[in-house]
Amino acid sequence: MNTDNIKNIQIRDYLKSRGFYPAKEYSGYGMYRSPFRDDSTPSLKVDHTRNLWYDFGSDEGGSIIDLVMKMDGCTFNEAMEHLREQPLIPVQEQRSFSFHRNRGMNRGITLVEDKPLEHPRLLKYLQSRKIDPDIARVHCREIHYKVGDNTYYAIGFANNPGGYELRNPSFKGCIAPKDITLIRQEGGKESCFVFEGFMDYLSLLTIRKQLNPEYPNSNRHDNIILNSTANLQKAIPLLADYEQIYSFLDNDKEGMTVFSVMEKELGYRVRNSSHLYSGYKDLNDYLCAGVHLKHSRSPKQPVQKPKKGLGI
Repeated sequence: MNTDNIKNIQIRDYLKSRGFYPAKEYSGYGMYRSPFRDDSTPSLKVDHTRNLWYDFGSDEGGSIIDLVMKMDGCTFNEAMEHLREQPLIPVQEQRSFSFHRNRGMNRGITLVEDKPLEHPRLLKYLQSRKIDPDIARVHCREIHYKVGDNTYYAIGFANNPGGYELRNPSFKGCIAPKDITLIRQEGGKESCFVFEGFMDYLSLLTIRKQLNPEYPNSNRHDNIILNSTANLQKAIPLLADYEQIYSFLDNDKEGMTVFSVMEKELGYRVRNSSHLYSGYKDLNDYLCAGVHLKHSRSPKQPVQKPKKGLGI
C-alpha cells in the first residue's frame, strides 16, 4: 500500500478502531475530544469529505499519517508501517473479564491489568527480536488493555508519570501519558545512557549479558529512554546533571538530528555511541545480526577488560 492509498484510509474509521468516537456530528465533519490530552470540550475536527483533521487546542492537523505520528509519537515510516498492518492482537482468552472503566466513553486505550510478563506470544515476539527474556521480565510488564469493546495484550514498558509504551508483533502505541523513562542506579552516577526506545535499551543489556554473563548489566550508568524523539526536551533538564552522556540513537537522519540538538544543548559532555553499531539501523538491528558474537573472544582467549561503548 503506497502513501496515497494509506492517506485514503478514513480517519473516522481509524479513530473508531482506537476507541475514539465523535462527541458531535455535523454535516460533513465530526468533533472529537482530543486523543492527545484530557479534553472536556471537543476540540479535534475531522473533515470526513477531505479526510483531514485539525486540533484547535494545539493548532495542528493533517492526514491520517500525521495523526498516527502525533498520537503515538512515532516517525513517518513507523506510522506508515503501523497503518499497513493489523493494529492490534485480540486477547481471546480474556473475553470473560469485566472491563468497566470508561465504559461508553470510548476515549482511547484503557488499562485493564498489569501483571508479570509471561504470555507465550509476547515471549515469542521478544525471541524474534533476540531480547533475553529474563532481562525483559525485569524491566517490562504484561499489559492487558481495552480499546472500545475489545481487549488486547502487549509488552508494557513504564514511563516516569505512570504511562506505558506498548509493543506486540503488530502494534506500537502507548497508554497515556506518553513520557520519558529515567532509570537511576544506586549511589548516584555521573554518566547516563540515552536510548530512543526501550527495545534499544533491552538490546544493550542483552548484548552485555551475551558477551559476559557475569558482567553487571545495569548498575554502572543511569539510563534515559526517550520513548519518542519528540520527548527530547523533557530529558534535557535531567541530562544537564550528568558529566558524561552517551547517545545510543538510531543511525538515521532523525537520530542524527536529535543528537545534534543534544550536542547543542549540552555541549562536549554528549558522546555519539551510534558508531558502535555503524551499518545497522539501531541497537536491536545490530543485536539481531549477531555481529557482536562473531567478534567476541573464544573461551581459550584471556579475559580482557571490556571495551568502552557496548561493553561499558
